[in-house]
Amino acid sequence: MTAARDPEGHPSDPRLPAKLAAHPSVRAVLARRAAGEVASPPPVIDADWLRELCLSAGADDAAAVSLDHPDLAGEREHARSALPGTRTLIAMAFRMNRDNCRSPARSVANQEFHQTDEQANHAARSVTQALQDAGHRALNPSVGFPQEMDRFPSERIWVVAHKTVAVAAGLGVMGLHRNVIHPKFGNFILLATVLVDAEVSAYGQALDYNPCIDCKLCVAACPVGAISKDGAFDALACTTHNYREFMSGFTDWAQTVADSEDAADYRSRVTDSESASMWQSLSSPPGYKSGYCLAVCPGGEDVLGPYLDDRRTFMDTVLRPLQDKKETLYVLPGSHAQEYARRRFPHKPVKEVTGGWQPPAEPSASPDREIRTS
Repeated sequence: MTAARDPEGHPSDPRLPAKLAAHPSVRAVLARRAAGEVASPPPVIDADWLRELCLSAGADDAAAVSLDHPDLAGEREHARSALPGTRTLIAMAFRMNRDNCRSPARSVANQEFHQTDEQANHAARSVTQALQDAGHRALNPSVGFPQEMDRFPSERIWVVAHKTVAVAAGLGVMGLHRNVIHPKFGNFILLATVLVDAEVSAYGQALDYNPCIDCKLCVAACPVGAISKDGAFDALACTTHNYREFMSGFTDWAQTVADSEDAADYRSRVTDSESASMWQSLSSPPGYKSGYCLAVCPGGEDVLGPYLDDRRTFMDTVLRPLQDKKETLYVLPGSHAQEYARRRFPHKPVKEVTGGWQPPAEPSASPDREIRTS
């Protein structure tokens, strides 16, 4: 069938207004179509091609999962809102350097977290671009921060739940500490997800076992008792301390600044090291205060050897330095975390904060400035 043409002989589309059809860019697109130079994307993406694409971009493991997977029911609305027509989620895992993550010097661990974040974001963007070039619609949400702060704190602030997607795709299983444990790399991974509007020829299969060995070292390492042996998890205790210089912790600090009468009053509430640490988090990627549950986890075939060889040495060199470190622990007043921290780690100063979850309380009458309520 001969393509329609305008009076000047250019390919045309009768559905388009004359002015639009006459535009040079429109003419160029229609001409390429008429010449058969524009191929339709394959309706199904080849799984082997996709995996190689992800690995070449920098991922250490990758698998796809259908958005129709029953474990992703809670993600469907969010995924389709981010990318209408989403049919598949591509999960990617990126290894971190274990000893960096285990360092009591949190600057070392934080650098590892953030640099792997950057690597994951760059890789996910490259995969998205390749899918786009192949004719698909694709989108890569941020691996970590920043997130959708306009939703904070009443709604979830992430576009897609990377951990949920990774588990459904078979990249690992959620451990007792609420980190995904990869069967080979352990929990020393960060995750990325790419949304695409096509099906894939083969999807990943969920693991039929949990790489978590139930050693309970994450329980022993958590300085605020957020992880219980029975599997319970106190997310508020975790976020109040570990994310002290993110989101809600910054809100609490800002409230403390606003509530202070003058510089002397502020310095009675916030130590010099805390001010310097907050400045550092504001001027560069924010710092995690803990992450010890991840640091001590021996799960994963590449990680497990030293623990199996000598458990006592493993605990002396990996667990104990984190337990023994003198550092301020941030807790909500009257919380289980406060009682646990004081009882379990008496050498670590405990400081009451609101965590930004509520208005500031009146300053404590305690003469000990380190534990004064801010």
